[in-house]
Amino acid sequence: MKNFNFCPHCSSQNFNIANQHRFSCEDCGFIYYHNVASAVAVIIKKENQLLFLKRNCNPKKGMLDLPGGFTDPKETAEETCVRELKEELNLDFNPQNFTYFTSFPNQYKYGKVTYHTADLIFITTLPEKAKIKLEKKEIQAFQWVEKSNIELEKIAFISLRNALKKYLES
Repeated sequence: MKNFNFCPHCSSQNFNIANQHRFSCEDCGFIYYHNVASAVAVIIKKENQLLFLKRNCNPKKGMLDLPGGFTDPKETAEETCVRELKEELNLDFNPQNFTYFTSFPNQYKYGKVTYHTADLIFITTLPEKAKIKLEKKEIQAFQWVEKSNIELEKIAFISLRNALKKYLES
């Protein structure tokens, strides 16, 4: 968090950073905690296949990803799953459609800021008559991959690689 050089309250340069998340001003006493952000990812199953998205923006443009994203304020993780699947794939789900599976820490570098995240992984099944329509700004393509053919090194984020490894071993 080297980008924070001044107190946002009084503009003092006497601003300290501890443990990369506690910011404090020695002059006015202002304290800010840059805590972990919540994010979700959804493993979508269809028979013996899992759905993967090809990222169309940085970080990790061109690599494979699971549908998901950051949790908004006042939103449950399940509500985030519903919103993100609607935004990214134009799929309609209810919050009850998701089963929590696991979580892993991650780092998400966006611009000049590295966000530390707690990635919550959920599992669901694609409804039979569902038709996927991609949000092209964020996603280049989608593909169904047989569980036995998943190449973990092609997955964009370490948290999702770890979650998929755990899923495939279970």
